[in-house]
Amino acid sequence: MNIVIREWKLSDADDLAEALSNPNVLNNLRDGLPYPYTADDAREFISAMLSADKNSVFAFAIECNGKTVGSIGAFRQGNIHARTAELGYYVSEKYWGRGIAARAVEYVCDYIFGNTDIIRIFAEPFAHNAASCRVLEKVGFSLEGILRNSAVKCGKVLDMKMYSLIK
Repeated sequence: MNIVIREWKLSDADDLAEALSNPNVLNNLRDGLPYPYTADDAREFISAMLSADKNSVFAFAIECNGKTVGSIGAFRQGNIHARTAELGYYVSEKYWGRGIAARAVEYVCDYIFGNTDIIRIFAEPFAHNAASCRVLEKVGFSLEGILRNSAVKCGKVLDMKMYSLIK
């Protein structure tokens, strides 16, 4: 299995739309993404990531065997948290359980710590998303705590977990 973490290309739009038109993927992400997710939506996202400030937005496509299967990004925070970045990622359901997300998280964290002044990367998966929590733990993130009743998704009040990786 050949996994590549790379800059986005507009030609990734169809693969991205396919991944994000799956409710099982969307239900593990924050709200705000249209459903169904179209290739036009994907092109808009990709264009935004390609034109974003490269010192604040670290956005990459996750490719497996030549197909774009997911997305990973870290976003620099502001003010007193300017040396902290929030991490988010997803992989198309067809590719779950293959270690792809862990590889992507490890790559992006190494890239950020090696090329920026960021000293802390954090992620906040839904507490029930055991697979995502396992990805973070596998790469060395520490569980800092449970954010009780901190999100509402699909009409349900949910806990989230706070994980961090320190440079």
